[in-house]
Amino acid sequence: MEEYRRIADRVEAAVRDGRLTPGDRLPPQRVFARRHRIANSTAIRVYGELARRGLVVGEVGRGTFVRAAPPLPGPALAEATGAAPVDLQLNYPVVEGQSELMARALAALSRPDVLAEAVSGPAAATGTPEAREAAVSVLARPGWAPDPEGVLFAGNGRQAIAAALSALVPPGGRLGVEALTYPLVKAVAERLGIRLVPLALDSDGEGRGGGIRPEALAAAHRANPLAAVYLQPTLHNPLATTMSGPRRAELAELLRSLDLTAVEDTTWAFLAPGAGPGAAPPPLAAFTPERVLLVDSLSKRLAPGLTVGYLVVPGRLRPAVAEALRSGAWTAGGLALAAATRWAGDGTVAEAVAAKRVDTAARHALVRRRLDGYAVRTSPHAYYCWWELPAPWRAETFTAAAAARAGVAVTPGSAFAVGRGTAPDAIRVGLASPPRAVLDGALARLAALAAGGA
Repeated sequence: MEEYRRIADRVEAAVRDGRLTPGDRLPPQRVFARRHRIANSTAIRVYGELARRGLVVGEVGRGTFVRAAPPLPGPALAEATGAAPVDLQLNYPVVEGQSELMARALAALSRPDVLAEAVSGPAAATGTPEAREAAVSVLARPGWAPDPEGVLFAGNGRQAIAAALSALVPPGGRLGVEALTYPLVKAVAERLGIRLVPLALDSDGEGRGGGIRPEALAAAHRANPLAAVYLQPTLHNPLATTMSGPRRAELAELLRSLDLTAVEDTTWAFLAPGAGPGAAPPPLAAFTPERVLLVDSLSKRLAPGLTVGYLVVPGRLRPAVAEALRSGAWTAGGLALAAATRWAGDGTVAEAVAAKRVDTAARHALVRRRLDGYAVRTSPHAYYCWWELPAPWRAETFTAAAAARAGVAVTPGSAFAVGRGTAPDAIRVGLASPPRAVLDGALARLAALAAGGA
């Protein structure tokens, strides 16, 4: 037997006999390698084997945690027996007929002359004039459309965020972020040597709330200047709140007065209606285009496997951001950019977006049915919900118990929390990835687990 499997067997035995319990954190792989006197590459294989066996789960920016243990008895959880694991951490929506819809543009790209042009060389950060015009059609909202000359392209939304932060914040610099933020930003900041500064939030999307409190931003900048701010004004992940128009105007004025630039992440904003009841205001970039760098992507609108990331960059920042894209090898591939341009032009993106807006409504009906009576914060337009757990549950304990006893993977609030002592006893439940029937069963098992107590 190979060494990594023997070591994985020993860790599994520790889980089975209770020396390691659900929620326990394994040491970083380098530390694990030193303790076991093995190569780092072997430790990586051990952790991979443990994940394959369903014994651990890795969380970006947090580490690896034990997720499995012998199932505990209890009639309320009998439904979980034999159930296939359901991943409600990943959140990539796919609607019926989406593959066939996307295939139309890919069929055109299979022509040798078109394909040769698409793959003849690496795509520039600026793309092509056709790609920029297509990007404008994807990103435009009622009351705002980006300047085509300001559009740059990355391989995906994550790379767009990395390039933006790399260009705006020097190593050791301070980045203001929402106190609950996208976990990838935490990981990128750690890689780039950026210090995150949590900014207090309004939790209410009504009236003037639903985002960073202007006074918190001003106080943090006065205490020690920030290099930039990262925020999600529309359908914030994980809270699903949307910042009001008055709050956006207030923040825009503050950014100008403080001479600060904001990175506005609108990855999920395509789900918010642009007109009628519940319509989202224009992006923050519409209120102060010279102070906002907007990032977005096709990953959620279509699929992550063949996608591009978008950056709408103020003129003064374009050279620096373009250089960050090039030096970080974060520019879009030629084939992906050609496909994205066609998907925007032939109506594929618009059709997929319309279908996913309908799909979110159907999935929220399941949330209302299964989690009625619990403190669940969400929007009917979001593919996720924020569940404040009932006492005596703690988020880490519930997350591990959900995996071990209900066969459902969810994300604890600590994955989104910035700074010490800010992690709430809440979880984010992703609604997008599994089929609706599977999601319905998973939500029922989570509700039964919550009712049963820790």
